[in-house]
This record gives sequence, structure tokens and C-alpha cells, in this order.
Amino acid sequence: MKLCAPEDAGRLPGIRLRPGERFRFRCHPGIGCFNRCCRNLRLLLYPYDVLRLKRALGVSSEEFLDRHARVALSPGGVFPDVLLRMAENDERTCPFLGEAGCRVYPDRPDTCRSFPLEQGLLYDAATGTDEEVFFYRPPAFCEGRHESAAWTVEAWRADQQAETYHRMTVRWARLWRRFQENPWGEEGPAGRRGRMAFMAAYNLDRFRAFVFESSFLERFRLRPGVREAIRTDDEALLAFGFAWIELFLWGERAAELFAAPRR
Repeated sequence: MKLCAPEDAGRLPGIRLRPGERFRFRCHPGIGCFNRCCRNLRLLLYPYDVLRLKRALGVSSEEFLDRHARVALSPGGVFPDVLLRMAENDERTCPFLGEAGCRVYPDRPDTCRSFPLEQGLLYDAATGTDEEVFFYRPPAFCEGRHESAAWTVEAWRADQQAETYHRMTVRWARLWRRFQENPWGEEGPAGRRGRMAFMAAYNLDRFRAFVFESSFLERFRLRPGVREAIRTDDEALLAFGFAWIELFLWGERAAELFAAPRR
């Protein structure tokens, strides 16, 4: 998910797809480049990616982050990047690449699911509004771009079952953009506030324990049904985590989740 100003959209790599425009693509074992794109990647993982992958692998969020991710704060960064850790072999393959293809295909990350498209969010600082955009950007070696199958963005998203991924990634991108306002203060994103925000976004198991095993529910009143939903539903908990970050950092209360404080 790229974030940029509207005036910079024309300089982004790839072909911007307008509503209704089509692109050609089909990936299958019969093409010579099959699985070639699963090597030597700098693959950002979004919070919903981690949720799906850790659940597919049957591990906790913390175990997944320890085994399969690199968490690093780039120079001048506003929030840590979570990157998929490549296998330690000559080709630096994706750790989930097997002889027959992707071993976690039903739960593959949003970037893999959207390929050969890249999605972006054009943010207009003057109006405070944003616009979702898509770019067609297969690598030069990709033979799938020469296939006859043609898609619109909407049709491709539906075919790849990417609707929930896309919605959660956009929600995260809008939240991540606000981190550029430096809500961390002098301690920076590695301080307490940054660590709490990271937990709510990426370490759902620890966040659930924080909600139910601390004084959280005594300090924050939840709307009816929210408590039980976040106790058992990871998707509901992640959406709640995003809302809690907004409350924790900016004091903005999501009325559909949090009731007003007692007077």
C-alpha cells in the first residue's frame, strides 16, 4: 500500500488503472516464470496478513513474528516495518514456497493476493480526504501479463477473495498515515506509546490478554456485544485494536465500540 500526494500519482511506477479499465494476467504452473516472483522479496506484512498467517500456521502472533518476520524501524520512520523473513538459501525464497507452489495460498499476504496490481492511497492534506488507486505493475520477467484473461480491479479482487484484505489494509494505511503526526512525543515510536500501538496492530494474542487480564475493561466501557466478539473473533479484535489506537493516541472514541465514560 503506497501513500502519496495526488500531485505525485503520475510519477509512481506502473500503469494507473481507472474504474472499469482492464488489464491482462493469468498465473498458472504452465508458464515458465511460475513462482519466480516468490524470491528475494522485501515483502511488507500488514496487520491482517499476520492475523491470517499466524492462524493458518497454528501459532501465536508472537511466535509468528519471532520465526517469520523482521521488525525494523527505518531511519526517520514513524512506525516499525514488519517484513516477511526470507529463507536462508541462495535464492532467498519465500519461507512458504513449496515444490507445488505456495503452502499458505488461502492465507497469502495482501501483496501476493493483489499481484500484479499495487494499491495506493492518495492523500490530500489540504482537504483531509483520500482516494484509493491501483497500478498494474508486473515485473519484466512475468509471462502472465501476456495471457488472454482480462480483468477489472473489482473482478480481480473478487476472484482472489481479497475484499477483506483490501478493506483492512486501507484501514491500516489511514491509521499509519496519522503516525506521521508524531503522536509518540520525544520518546519516539520505540517508546511506550509506540509499543502499545504495535501490540494492538500486530500482536493480537498479547493485545487480547491485555484487554481481558488487566484493568482495561474497568477503565473503558464497551458497547453491548463487543466484549464477547473480541474475546473469540480475531477480525473483530483487530478492528477493535485499530479503534483503540485512535482512542489511546488521539482521544478519538469509536461510538460503535466504546460507550461514553461514566460520569
